[in-house]
Amino acid sequence: MTTETKPTRAGFAAIIGAPNAGKSTLTNALVGEKVSIVTRKVQTTRFPVRGVAMLDAAQIILVDTPGVFAPRRRLDRSMVQAAWAGAQDADVIVHVIDAAGRIADAAGKATGAQKRCVEDDDRVIEGLKDHGQRAILALNKIDLVRRDELLAAAQALHETGVYSDIFMLSAETGDGVADLKKVLAKAMPEGPFLYPEDQAADIPQRVMAAEITREKLYLRLHEELPYMATVETESWQPRKDGSVRIEQTIYVERDSQRPIVLGKKGATIKTIGELARTDMEDAFGCRVHLFLNVQVQPGWADNRNRYTAMGLEFDV
Repeated sequence: MTTETKPTRAGFAAIIGAPNAGKSTLTNALVGEKVSIVTRKVQTTRFPVRGVAMLDAAQIILVDTPGVFAPRRRLDRSMVQAAWAGAQDADVIVHVIDAAGRIADAAGKATGAQKRCVEDDDRVIEGLKDHGQRAILALNKIDLVRRDELLAAAQALHETGVYSDIFMLSAETGDGVADLKKVLAKAMPEGPFLYPEDQAADIPQRVMAAEITREKLYLRLHEELPYMATVETESWQPRKDGSVRIEQTIYVERDSQRPIVLGKKGATIKTIGELARTDMEDAFGCRVHLFLNVQVQPGWADNRNRYTAMGLEFDV
């Protein structure tokens, strides 16, 4: 390394916050491409997803964690534990807060979902205090609020004492994201890159394929299908022509949910498959032959092997 060469930097930035605060959207915006699924359903991200963002001589490993919320089931507890584990192991923590929901709550106009989000935000703040950690605050969705309201919310959050920096941004539009990325790059410790410069994510292709289909499932059946559904890649077979044959199973908990996923004459699952296949071909750079089936498996969320596959702790 000559005196003219910048030393390389590489480290981890944990993206934490309440469900649906925009963590996955922000992760994708920082990376510059889609590495984490995004839906309107809360708690969509079930396990830490690592996205790799590059800026000059710095590599930022973004850990998109599951939301921090009040857990009720085993899967919930495992997800919250994974979120805090990601924060404790990171060089930098970014706490993403839905500014619009926070402001609505302060004005007494919050919906039930927004109130729960604010409660979860406060849970994160208390957790940071308990662990003696500081974070960068990313006030998200600023395109939905007035500036005077935004400044008041930022001031109130600053007074909690847990934030080293505050950024106002919109992960959806990209406004303010570049400024946050610059600060994260500077905060990374000096050292060699941990991943190849052209790698966007650290997630096995089989898992990524399952996540893509799960995203399309939730987007298509947001109202009809409960949160407790999952997708597994059962088979991945490369073919001589460079394409890949992928077989996946969508697991639901009740018999009544199977016809919802299938749709009339199989129309719904066909649409889900078409959308998922298009995204997979973009992600994997090859033609994909996708085959989906639906199985009813009550209590799938209590299967230890599934937790291991997702990188989650079962006994939490």
